[in-house]
Amino acid sequence: MPLNFLKPTYTVESVYNLSVAELKDQGIKAVLTDLDNTLLAWNNPNGTPELHAWLKEIKAAGIEVVVVSNNTWDRVEKAVSGLEVDYVAWSLKPMPRGILKVLKKQGLQKENVLMVGDQMLTDVWAAHLAGVKSVLVKQLVESDMWQTWLNRSLEKLAKKLIYSQKHPLIWHATFKEAVFARENDKN
Repeated sequence: MPLNFLKPTYTVESVYNLSVAELKDQGIKAVLTDLDNTLLAWNNPNGTPELHAWLKEIKAAGIEVVVVSNNTWDRVEKAVSGLEVDYVAWSLKPMPRGILKVLKKQGLQKENVLMVGDQMLTDVWAAHLAGVKSVLVKQLVESDMWQTWLNRSLEKLAKKLIYSQKHPLIWHATFKEAVFARENDKN
């Protein structure tokens, strides 16, 4: 299939739908996540109560959460300052640089890591290049930072080429559903 490098391993409605039990069931020890419109709405720097509850639960279970963002160090540091998570800024996605840096620094095995993001052209592609599983999530808010409009336009075209009426893009409510759907697709 053309553009396989942009096709996510899993599709889940939100990063907050990745439950501790489901992550542990799949052997996930770290969730790497994009920042804007994935973990935080780009225009809501403090995050939601849902975000804070999810982070607390994930961290309490011993699963690492690391932000891997293309934003500047100042922007990312300010955004995550109240979240108590590690981060890599200027990661240059779709290059795998930021993801590989986290793997090396934390001593993580690729099969125990998920890269979660709202963009196929940056997050999903970078995950594939780094050799980790990708989770595409819906963007938290419909608006974007001005720099993202070109990616969104190209992504719409890529989605038309990758997905069809016969094989549509399906958003799953839980990670468990996404894993089940992927396993059934292989059969």
